[in-house]
Parts: sequence; C-alpha cells; structure tokens
Amino acid sequence: MAAMTDRTDQGFAYLPPAAAGLGQAFARPRLMAWGCIVVLTALGWLALGLMTSSGDGPSGAFAVICRPAIGPLSAADVALVASMWAAMVLAMMLPSAAPMILTYAQIADTAARKGERIVTPLMLAAGYAAVWLGFAAAATVTQLALTRAALLNSGLAAASGLFAGAIFIAAGLYQFSALKQACLNQCRHPFPFFFSNWATTPRGVFRLGLKQGVFCVGCCWAMMLVMFAVGVMNVVWMAGLGIVMAIEKIGTGRWFTRAVGIALILAGLAFVLSEFAGHWPGHAI
Repeated sequence: MAAMTDRTDQGFAYLPPAAAGLGQAFARPRLMAWGCIVVLTALGWLALGLMTSSGDGPSGAFAVICRPAIGPLSAADVALVASMWAAMVLAMMLPSAAPMILTYAQIADTAARKGERIVTPLMLAAGYAAVWLGFAAAATVTQLALTRAALLNSGLAAASGLFAGAIFIAAGLYQFSALKQACLNQCRHPFPFFFSNWATTPRGVFRLGLKQGVFCVGCCWAMMLVMFAVGVMNVVWMAGLGIVMAIEKIGTGRWFTRAVGIALILAGLAFVLSEFAGHWPGHAI
C-alpha cells in the first residue's frame, strides 16, 4: 500500500499489470486490427461449424425451416436463420475487409506516434459489421420468402436449375456493371477515403466503417446471393466465394473481376441447359 501511495503522490495513477497490458494493446492500432479480424472471423466460422454439425444439432432445425411453411414461423425459427446469416457474413466478409481495416490502423498508428488523438479500429470494424448484419437481416427475409414460394429445396439450395441459373447469370452480369467497379475501387483504395474523411471521435470512426460497409455490400451483394443457388449452408462455396471476394479487393485489376463474371455466367448457362436437357424427349423420366 505504501508503494501505491508513493506512486499516487507523485502524480501517477496505479494500474494492475493486466490493465496496463490491455492499455498498451489498445495503444497499438495495428495489433487491435489484427486481433479484431482474426477473432471475429474465427467466431463466424465456429458458429457455422456448429450449425452444420451432424446429429440432432442446429442443422436439423434448418432442415425444418426449409420445408414449405403452412403457418407463420416462430420467432425462434426466424432468429435461427438470422443467426446463420450473421455468422456467414462475419466469416466471409471480415477477411476481405482486412486491407481496409489495416489501412486505417496504419494511419492511426502514425498519428499515435505523433501524439494525436486516435480511435480504436474496433469502432471501424463495428460500423462495417453493422452494415453487413443489416444485409444478413435482408437475406433472412429473402430466404424465408423463397422458402414459402418453394424456390428452395430441403438442402437450402435452388429448387430448379432455371432459378439457380438465373442467380448465377445475374451475379455474373453485375461483375461488369459500373456500380460494381465504383464500389470495388473504394474497397481497393481505402487510403484516399480515410485521408479525406479522417475522424478522431468514436462516432466519426463508426460512420467511416458504415460507409466502407456500404461500399463493400455494393461490391459483393450479388455474389453473396449465389449461396441461394448452391445451398445457403454450403461451407465449401462459402469459403470459395470468400476467397474470390478477398482476391478482388487486393487490387488484381479488372481482368480478374471480368473473369469471375464470365465464369458465373457460364455456370448459370450450364444450370439452365441442364434443366432444359432433363425435359427433352427421351430424357424425361
């Protein structure tokens, strides 16, 4: 107690070692940024892993939700679907946001060394995640509507090749749109955005995250809808699309975006032709 009193009398506030270590971590924006990306992404994939586990776990409940609904769904059913989409967007989109979050952390780190006021990257990530959680809510409503319309089968995938093909072709065509390119440019080059919109308050940095989240949704929403074609809980496609969207944002140029668009269109045409082939004379059962 005497040592604590002496340090207080000299004008220093006593902090336990754990609190002091936490304070040092918060003072290092890049460390906080990496921790935020890794932890939230891991939580998303962990939740998806639990939901897709075999046995009588949550996956069984999802199969029930996919069946044509006769009456209104319970709040628990809706919450289950919403939690699935929330985990999905965290697992798929946070890794692709790493360059943006780390760019902010790099600028904040420089400002901190100059003694300027900074805000933790957690606020930026929170704003970004809030937009994608809004997308998850919209996707939940869409999934429930498609289920009622019998456009999704018991595997949470498109019930017909025509519907699956239409989703793939629409996603492929969007790759060539001006809106896609405009949003992708903002995602690829976050430094000018932060330089011209820099904020030093938690609310201001949260708004920066919201804006970056909007750009990211504008860039990736069509590709996310491909999950309705291949199976909402298809982990392989989740990982594959997540990797593709992350590569797009690294700055590979328009050739990669166009190549992805062509691949999606060709896949969509394959679905459509396969559907028609199944109804040709001599092929129908």
